[in-house]
Amino acid sequence: MFGFGLPELCIVAAILLIVAGPSKLPQFGQALGSSIRGFKKALNSDDSVKIEEKR
Repeated sequence: MFGFGLPELCIVAAILLIVAGPSKLPQFGQALGSSIRGFKKALNSDDSVKIEEKR
């Protein structure tokens, strides 16, 4: 889809490990997982907005 393969993901993970350090990686994973769950929940929910015309 975006041209990301295994080599690109490994490079991004290595850069993240160098920049953030190993102690911050679980926090990044948790934040990523919760944002993906929230996005899926928003896609699957049936929140329709009703617009009423006021006279």
